[in-house]
Amino acid sequence: MAQTIEDIILDHDRRGINALRPHVPADFCTQAARYALVHSGPVIIATGFYIMMSDAPETDGPPGAFAIGNALRELGNTVMYTADEPMAYMMASWVRGRRDPSPIIRFPIIEDPNINEHFVQETITERDPALLISIERCSRDAGGIYRNMRGRDITPQTARVDRLFESGLPSIGIGDGGNEIGMGNLQEVVATADQLPDHPAVVGCDRLIISSTSNWGGYGLVAALSLEVGRNLLPDVDTDAECIRFLVDAGAVSGVSGEHDYLVDEFTLEENAAVLQKLHDHVNERLL
Repeated sequence: MAQTIEDIILDHDRRGINALRPHVPADFCTQAARYALVHSGPVIIATGFYIMMSDAPETDGPPGAFAIGNALRELGNTVMYTADEPMAYMMASWVRGRRDPSPIIRFPIIEDPNINEHFVQETITERDPALLISIERCSRDAGGIYRNMRGRDITPQTARVDRLFESGLPSIGIGDGGNEIGMGNLQEVVATADQLPDHPAVVGCDRLIISSTSNWGGYGLVAALSLEVGRNLLPDVDTDAECIRFLVDAGAVSGVSGEHDYLVDEFTLEENAAVLQKLHDHVNERLL
């Protein structure tokens, strides 16, 4: 039997994310793509995950965010990105270098809930998004703490972006570990899965995408969008690799080891490219 988009992005599972697969629709990428097309208009894409051991953001998330953003912009949507520093600065440098007009909303790291609520409401009022998308972005747990995959508290280094996803706006969440925005849909399942966090995310979403790395989930969404609209919107393999190199050179790290290597969750550029190429082949074969 031929692989589906979902099969491709869940291949090489190293964290046990496949434990969640029985609890999501079989065609979750297609459902998310159709949801995005129905909710066309301005889109805010959130990403950026802090790695404690390196005091730096990780390489997983932004490349997938750019893949989604470029695809949606090709389809006529206004695209905006949001992250906290220093990832917001890295992303701004990348989009400026690509002559991408998409603005970067710098989400402040502030503990005061009233100020955070004001920033969320101000962002919604000024930007008027039709859709929110999160890819590899931390959600707080039931105790209000933002945790990494090892259960360590990264609250002081994490902006409350998840509050934006509690505004009632249509939303898509993409994650690979159980502690990301969107995974609140399956928090009870995550808590009982052997390799996944004991303190899962509580913030959910309308459509959830799971994948072996979140970037692959982003590519999966774009592949599904491509099939829905009848043209390949996936990023070029070389351009995607260039983006990962750019982020590492700017200070981002691999999320698992915390090393400044050209890796995404310890997957090499070649391994990452192979998955993206599989998605290209999958889409192209069906668009013939």
